[in-house]
Amino acid sequence: MSSPVPPISESGLPEGWEIRQSRSRNLPYYHNPATGESLWEPPANTDTEKLKTYMSKYHSKASVPPAPPSTNGEKIRASHLLIKHKDSRRPSSWKEKEITRTKEEALSTLLGHEARIRSGAMSLGEIATKESDCSSARKGGDLGYFERGVMQKEFEDAAFALKPGEVSHVVETSSGYHLIERTA
Repeated sequence: MSSPVPPISESGLPEGWEIRQSRSRNLPYYHNPATGESLWEPPANTDTEKLKTYMSKYHSKASVPPAPPSTNGEKIRASHLLIKHKDSRRPSSWKEKEITRTKEEALSTLLGHEARIRSGAMSLGEIATKESDCSSARKGGDLGYFERGVMQKEFEDAAFALKPGEVSHVVETSSGYHLIERTA
């Protein structure tokens, strides 16, 4: 990173944890060198408000990896906006230690975001950076390139059905509710 990163103590992470960058996903993750444990979601006892501020300031929109050498139509690139609810398979995120909203509240929130995207008021990436419950929020929701068999089936089917530049309507998976934008 080009800008200096403040001490990890300002991140809100518990003692012994640090933030690293995944080479394969080009996303930050949480690592504890003493235990060898790595997590995509913040560890227990994280001050999520401090972490949210720290991550949005120092780990947002990391550099975008180049396209793979040959896509042959088998790989696509997409971004998404995920809103989780209390019945999601992992009801926590980088923003909230415990998500308590109902499915109905999550759907209503996502429909509001969809309306703003379709009206042109904001892009999916702009909203994802602040509102998505996925760690990809730090990259404007960018998931990079992926092929079939990598994502959840409902997500994958919707993403592969889109043309580059198109945004899906609401897609439900066990993770929560998504809006997906195919970017390549």
